Amino acid sequence: MASGKNKGLTQTYYDTHPDANKRRLAQQKQYDANNPEATKRRVAANKGNRTAGTYGNGDGKDFSHTSKKTGHLESASKNRARPRTGKKYAKKRNSDLKIA
Repeated sequence: MASGKNKGLTQTYYDTHPDANKRRLAQQKQYDANNPEATKRRVAANKGNRTAGTYGNGDGKDFSHTSKKTGHLESASKNRARPRTGKKYAKKRNSDLKIA
């Protein structure tokens, strides 16, 4: 955690919301440099970027993270802003909510 009095808004939020901080740290762990699976994922994306000729040229394009096996070029902002999918991130329907 940040030290000193001048913490940013994000760190201040996570200091006051420990459950959210645990989720944040778990998410960051997926992309940790010491995690072999995360390293493979990152290397594959970089390889796709290099193959497409867009790595480091400042064109704002990324190799898409939509699939583990295939991908395509798209703007970095769209690639990184895509909502997550899967059972963990599924929205609850009104019928799933418990009424007390």
